[in-house]
Amino acid sequence: MRLSFKNVLVLAPHTDDGELGAGATIALLIERGANVSYAAFSTAEDSLDPEFPPGTLEQEVKMATSRLNIKPENLHIYRNKVRELEYRRQEILDEMIRLRKNNYDLVLMPSVHDIHQDHEVIAREGLRAFKQTTILGYELIWNNLSFNTSCFVRLGKQHVEMKCEALTAYRSQAGRPYMTRDFIMSLAKARGVQIGAEYAESFEVVRWVL
Repeated sequence: MRLSFKNVLVLAPHTDDGELGAGATIALLIERGANVSYAAFSTAEDSLDPEFPPGTLEQEVKMATSRLNIKPENLHIYRNKVRELEYRRQEILDEMIRLRKNNYDLVLMPSVHDIHQDHEVIAREGLRAFKQTTILGYELIWNNLSFNTSCFVRLGKQHVEMKCEALTAYRSQAGRPYMTRDFIMSLAKARGVQIGAEYAESFEVVRWVL
């Protein structure tokens, strides 16, 4: 089955989560004509290294998403405090319901088994807001207590390269081991092996609407 989605929303708890979990798939979807929107619910200012000025992550997500060819007008940035999304559940749900008016046919969000407190909020509220839409949970293996690899997207090397290039925009996060090119390429290669492809990204099927 070819990816036939035309209007896609990526829900990211923090700037960089959407690219880490689904960056290559985003590149492929846009290449095939999809309109992709990206909503980041926290710029994680409080966890930013002091050497970087305020607003760094907001600028970095703008650069990263542009490298994946997401249109600037499709980028939605919210400034909730990192690790405090739990206290903003209703406001976050209300915002997702406002976004729902755009009639997305696919939503990409964190796994419902993601143990990070902010990721759990976005996954749970995302399911509530978009329960009538196809939803795929993306893989962040350092946060996933378990992950059901029930969906794979076959990718070309160029799509994984675009993901790597997008993530280089996050200079403030460069020290994290999951940001390295070696890790990103290796995971895509491993997921590809599972389906007899050169590269792939894996998702769990949260809801599939035909």
